[in-house]
Amino acid sequence: MIGKVTGRMDYRNADHVLIDTGGVGYIVYCSERTLATMPAAGGMVSLYTEMVVRQDFMQLYGFPTIAEREWHRLLTSVQGVGAKAALAIMGTLGPEGTGRAISLGDMAAIKAAPGIGPKIALRVVNELKDKAPAIMALGASGTQAAEADDDLVIEPVKAKVKVTTPAPHGGSAAAQADALSALVNLGYGTGDAAGAVAEASGADPEADSSGLIRAALRLLAPKG
Repeated sequence: MIGKVTGRMDYRNADHVLIDTGGVGYIVYCSERTLATMPAAGGMVSLYTEMVVRQDFMQLYGFPTIAEREWHRLLTSVQGVGAKAALAIMGTLGPEGTGRAISLGDMAAIKAAPGIGPKIALRVVNELKDKAPAIMALGASGTQAAEADDDLVIEPVKAKVKVTTPAPHGGSAAAQADALSALVNLGYGTGDAAGAVAEASGADPEADSSGLIRAALRLLAPKG
């Protein structure tokens, strides 16, 4: 399995790039958001990748961070969400917006992605609301961009990472810590996030980390 591709961008198309890794070119499909960050032809680029194999084709999908790749994997675990539909969601909302929409049950945000109808949006929210915190809580290693340098390399991944739902920590300090970490990784200030988690925990002392995240996001949402 190919887990990362680094090389010079040969060209950029509407939904993919061709990366030359020193004589071998890889077509890598990306979201519009990721494509917008690509350099001009000849520039160095590095993407974490996910290989999707079907009976009649094999395609690579590229992501600037590990967290985005894990979101893509999680989204495609939902029945009816293919690799390109997951890219559309990520391209529309970004990783932070995807986590926020799923945690809050915001079907409208998911449905805003091209090609995503109300049934699929509902399925995404319902099936992933308890799994989302596992990715939202990824540390700095998950949000660090892949680095491109002068070495043209392809790094294989020996085993596919399995995204699992974290065990509930009902009413515990661990649940609050998980929720705080997830909110900070979404871009909220530590003080605001901690206050929201404390208020959410006070309102529901038995809430697990997923419940605390959803409640805190509602408290942090702009009013009016």
